[in-house]
Amino acid sequence: MIFLKDVRCAEQLHLSPNYFGDLIKKETGRSAQEYVQQKTMDAAKEMFLQKNKNISEIAYCLGYQYPQYFSRAFKKWEGTTPNEYRHDYRHA
Repeated sequence: MIFLKDVRCAEQLHLSPNYFGDLIKKETGRSAQEYVQQKTMDAAKEMFLQKNKNISEIAYCLGYQYPQYFSRAFKKWEGTTPNEYRHDYRHA
């Protein structure tokens, strides 16, 4: 299954979505969707360190149209909400 973010990544690299997916799978052992999601969440965690951006701004920067979808995806991926992650990181 190919997702919109995967297609965008493939287009930016001038690759077909199927070839991009196959290449990612071969190199990482993960689907393109999982790989893109992991990179998106890694970028989010880096952005949480910036005190001048709130969670909604970070969500928009990462291409989410609705911040609540980003929060839901982040919690599913990381097991904690963006606010909890930011709080725990700052107090660690």
